[in-house]
Amino acid sequence: MDLQGKRALVTGGAVRIGRAICEALAARGCTVVVHCHRSVQEGEALAARLSQSGTPAFCVQGALETEDDAERLVAAALSVAGGLDILVNNASTFNKDAFMDADAERLGAEIGINAFVPMYLTRAFARQVLARAGTSAAGGVVNLLDRRVTGLEKGMLPYLLAKKLLAEYTRIAALELGPRIAVNAVAPGPVLPPPGRGEDYLHDHAGPMVLGRRPVPADVAAAVLFLLEADTVTGQILFVDSGQHLL
Repeated sequence: MDLQGKRALVTGGAVRIGRAICEALAARGCTVVVHCHRSVQEGEALAARLSQSGTPAFCVQGALETEDDAERLVAAALSVAGGLDILVNNASTFNKDAFMDADAERLGAEIGINAFVPMYLTRAFARQVLARAGTSAAGGVVNLLDRRVTGLEKGMLPYLLAKKLLAEYTRIAALELGPRIAVNAVAPGPVLPPPGRGEDYLHDHAGPMVLGRRPVPADVAAAVLFLLEADTVTGQILFVDSGQHLL
């Protein structure tokens, strides 16, 4: 896909990795819809800055917890951008819930936000792409996973189940939505410390990496661009973790 002039919705796009993805898409000439929930000030500032660089950008605020939330967000993005060609499912939550503490409420909340909502968003996005006249109209979806999807880790049952579910959904959706829409995923490693933690925390907890270099948000954004621009790639998971998933 030639990204020049395309319209992209990035969930959780106001801060952290989402912001880097928005910046990379705008640099390629995309009109970017920056979604935010609580980071409204950051989202509006980012949209204003991107617009000043010469490509239109918009900020859309809203919770992403239910199917109705997903439908409202896509409708709002369509309204401000005039259409959508790209969806990046970046927004997620990360909670460390031990096996014995993962009750139905915690499981439902984590899987709902991290797996079901991206599914609802993809369906709403695909509906408007497939409704366009002609077979040349195409779209791209990129889901943000976690390098942990290939293995097991204690102390985060709901989160890990949700990301593994989203990984499988990526492959199924790629099969269902081809040839008009490509669906891929990026699985980052230890890119940023958790909110409220500093670089020292990440240095101590990142773990070993094959290449010995910790990825940065720009690396994840570059992977997203690659998958969107690769016209013969779908159903793939691209790990951006310096080889950590191999260990």
